Amino acid sequence: MRFKPSFLTLALCAAVLSTTCAAQTIFPLSRADILAGSHFDFKIEFDSVVDPAQVKVTINGQDYAKLLGQSAELIAREDGKEVSSLMLRDASISKPGHYTVTATDGKTSSSATWSVYGTPAKRVAKNVILFIGDGFSIGHRTAARILSKTIEGGKYTSKLAMDDMPYMALLSTQGTDSIITDSANAAHAYTTGHKSCVNALGVYCSRAASTLEHPKVETITAIAKRRGMAIGAVTNSEIEDATPAAMVAHTRRRSDYNDIVQMFYDSKIDVMMGGGSPNFLPKSTPGSKRSDDVDYIERFKQADYKLAITKSEMLAAAQDVKTTKLLGLYNTGNVDGALDLKFLKKGSVAKFPDQPDVPEEMRAALQVLSRNKNGFVLMVESARIDKYSHSMDAERAIYDTIMLDSAVKQAKEWAKAHGDNTLILVTADHAHAVSVIGTVNDDEPGTEMRNKVGTYAEAGFPNYPAPDAEGYPGKVDVSRRLRLTFGAFPDYYDTFRPFMDGEFVPTLRNAEGVMVANEKYKDVPGAVLREGNLPNKGSRGANSGVHSGDDVVLTAMGPGADKVHGQMENTDLFRVMAEALALAPKAKAVAAQAPKK
Repeated sequence: MRFKPSFLTLALCAAVLSTTCAAQTIFPLSRADILAGSHFDFKIEFDSVVDPAQVKVTINGQDYAKLLGQSAELIAREDGKEVSSLMLRDASISKPGHYTVTATDGKTSSSATWSVYGTPAKRVAKNVILFIGDGFSIGHRTAARILSKTIEGGKYTSKLAMDDMPYMALLSTQGTDSIITDSANAAHAYTTGHKSCVNALGVYCSRAASTLEHPKVETITAIAKRRGMAIGAVTNSEIEDATPAAMVAHTRRRSDYNDIVQMFYDSKIDVMMGGGSPNFLPKSTPGSKRSDDVDYIERFKQADYKLAITKSEMLAAAQDVKTTKLLGLYNTGNVDGALDLKFLKKGSVAKFPDQPDVPEEMRAALQVLSRNKNGFVLMVESARIDKYSHSMDAERAIYDTIMLDSAVKQAKEWAKAHGDNTLILVTADHAHAVSVIGTVNDDEPGTEMRNKVGTYAEAGFPNYPAPDAEGYPGKVDVSRRLRLTFGAFPDYYDTFRPFMDGEFVPTLRNAEGVMVANEKYKDVPGAVLREGNLPNKGSRGANSGVHSGDDVVLTAMGPGADKVHGQMENTDLFRVMAEALALAPKAKAVAAQAPKK
């Protein structure tokens, strides 16, 4: 049944003509910040079938087609429904300024305001390295610093590489649909400068039925490619996963892995490394996850990419001066994290013994990308901080945070040796509810592990061995260890111990479809059943920890880093990169497009 507005509602709409009362949705959404010259899809959604003769759309009082240079398509019945849409793909505005879009169907009107910004005429940075610790939070940062830097006289003996940077800001992470973001629309904010909704990459979320038909916004990959720059994305997740995919993808659904692989290929990104090889293999190949028989590994090879499936092959390819394009696929799933890869040899290390870690991937990427005289943009992700935080595996999350910092340290050294013309940014896409609250001391008397937790003065200091050159203690199952707790969790058995035999699996779904604590850990001495604080039934049932809406920290150094300060929106990070690289077109070339008064 169609909603029938009350007389009072109609009167208020007529009186104030507010967008809340209006029947149109305009994309890009109101308050969008748009890089001059970047491409976007212009869409207006009407809530009924409209009379084309009554439709009028203006931008700053002019017919929209004059400003955008072409007319949009009026779709009478979008996806066969009783609603109309106006769609113009691949639009752009090259003149900076404030723009007001007004749309009417003859009965109701809507408006949206956009801010189109330019960049300096001359770039100040040749290169950008963007580090993203997925789910990387203050608690992870503190824990990594305690383990890798140690404390003497109440002070850390040295700083984390990511801490020892001159500029810092807090980034808010909310999207257009929720105060809590996921890795997709959070990373999308960094790579496009636009907000979006949960699970979306490179698009605004509209009512389109197909996940690939939502209004697109251009990524930094496409923009920088037009200026002749090289682009790279390296991760220890599957390469099709949300954060690396944000460099190239345009889809409402981050799980469109097969389409995302094609988008990577179409983007001609220069370096891409991670796991996730099954989505590159034709469905006729055993283990493939594709629904077609396209062999994308062969396609990349035909496009002159060097292929590496081991660390040894990666190093050889990177050292070859002829290599300018590199595809690295080191695991069928996620690349193993630092604790398993370097110390415990669990996870899939036995199956894939020659996987690189994130710093090694980054160094190889720098070798290849720096062969482009026009500079590069490289995104480096330590993805499993997030994945281990979902599984509430504290030690693995901490070791992957140390791995992130090791990569940052090496990037700083590389930048110094190559002319100090590289902007380095270190942040997270979103946070987890994690905190360091003390230590667990096995030497405390009794068998109840809860009473072995030390807080305040009783916490003291953990007794991990001295860290190695990369910052890792060689042992995690020490007698007095850090207590990193998780604030959002399902039912699980808390063992108070590191998981030496493999990543923690806190919860399983029972026959009734309810998420219950994994009884594998029930008989661990001292284990305590924790009643979760997350939903456990139906589609909302949680089998792991979840993201938090906390701000994340951004630290920065290098040319252009002075724009990082105070509290910022996550979309502002894109603008910092765009301004440092002068990605907007030159003012002389666009003067003719100035909006008329």
